[in-house]
Amino acid sequence: MKESLDFIYKTQKELSIFGGIVSLLDWDQKTYMPTNGTAERSDQISLISRLSHERIISDEFWSNIKKLSNPDVLDKLEAKDKIIIKKLNRDVEKARKIPAEFVEELSKVTSLAYIAWQEARKNNNYRKFSPHLEKIIELQKKYIDYIGLPGHPYNSLLDDYEEGMNVEKLKKAFNYLKPQLIGILNKIKDTKLYKKKYNIKIKLDSKKQKKLCNLLIKKMFIPYDRARLDVSTHPFTTSIGNDDVRFTTNYGREQPLFSFFSTLHEAGHALYELGLPQKEYKYTVISDAPSIGLHESQSRFWENMIGRNISFWKYFYPEFQKTFSNQLKNFNLETWIFYINQIKPSFIRVEADELTYNLHILMRFEIELDLIDDNIKVSELPLVWNQKMNEILGIVPKTDTEGVLQDMHWSTGDFGYFPTYAIGTIYSAQLFHQLKKEKKGIFHEIESGDFSNILSWLRDHIHKYGRLMNAEDTIKKTCGEGLNSKVFIKYLKDKYYSLYEV
Repeated sequence: MKESLDFIYKTQKELSIFGGIVSLLDWDQKTYMPTNGTAERSDQISLISRLSHERIISDEFWSNIKKLSNPDVLDKLEAKDKIIIKKLNRDVEKARKIPAEFVEELSKVTSLAYIAWQEARKNNNYRKFSPHLEKIIELQKKYIDYIGLPGHPYNSLLDDYEEGMNVEKLKKAFNYLKPQLIGILNKIKDTKLYKKKYNIKIKLDSKKQKKLCNLLIKKMFIPYDRARLDVSTHPFTTSIGNDDVRFTTNYGREQPLFSFFSTLHEAGHALYELGLPQKEYKYTVISDAPSIGLHESQSRFWENMIGRNISFWKYFYPEFQKTFSNQLKNFNLETWIFYINQIKPSFIRVEADELTYNLHILMRFEIELDLIDDNIKVSELPLVWNQKMNEILGIVPKTDTEGVLQDMHWSTGDFGYFPTYAIGTIYSAQLFHQLKKEKKGIFHEIESGDFSNILSWLRDHIHKYGRLMNAEDTIKKTCGEGLNSKVFIKYLKDKYYSLYEV
């Protein structure tokens, strides 16, 4: 038994190191790598991905897991070892369904596709990207055949990001969410305040934007010796190791607060990565998030629940006024709060307001289902995209860059990922609701720029569990119930009906 356990812990550590290598190569490709390095980088990532997958599905690793999974043996294990073996049994059984050559092929195809997407997006040339997307979808369908979960084919993709979730559950949640969001939007559109939009047309110096972003992550207790902030086309967060988390922002967008809010969002992800279980769980499957939705709840919590709250800006707006005194001299705090929370249907998901953001997600979910079901072709995507934007938000993108090409997710093969943004947003509202109940003086602390108790609360209620529990159980333990979109809708109505005098 000890020999099997030692082998399993040794293999987990090696797999964790492999994962860190791939993350580092991927981070470099999305930040500083020379463009001409694409082909070699694709080969490098493919090789490491294949070697890692071969290690996961090896007969020796599997046989030791099965030996320890035997009920007679499992009952004799310590609690720590027992839960690790249970998680590994599920993960490895699933991984063994995927041939190593498929993993290598998908890795290579998506590595090339990401570069093609960047060029297509930059030049507004969808045709440059579409052949790559066709290959990716073909591979996604192969993957579905390998995994073969019951129900809708999309379930096999979704399970990689949100364990235990399925299309049937999502449709039920989203069928409630969509009309509620559209109903709130239509009520707001009928108000006088909606027609009186606040547009702050200012260009903020990149160096000054960076200064404010650095102040933000300092106040959020991001440790500079364990994390770093860089620049990429599409902001993201990745973990190279327990003590090496990288996250990015972008200072060049037209939206003046894009860098600040994207930094706030990604810092939420980074804090979660930095707070995951270590010590006896380091280099094990437990030191990871149980779902992308729960991970996203952390970023959306900081970005929206905290970052769009008036208490937050009672501290940060004076800092903005000092930094951009000329640009903001005609705006008081009340006007600023309305500006950052104003409802304004937009083309770009990551720049969407808090209300319409999830309509962007629901649209992508519908498109992914149609692609997997062969209801639409890749060549039809720009047209389908624009039709859905018009139907849901009443606006039509003028270019594919601000339309179908705006997200990197499909280029990296992340089908099944988008729904987790909506799940995470709902979770974030539930967590905020619970935080307010438990920490009565929290808004006074936020006003003074003190976020220490917020971070401690998240560490104790979310971060420390990792995969010791699944996402739904973690939320139930913290909030007393699982996914509940009604809490999110109530939050939106309370906030925006008051703001717009509905």
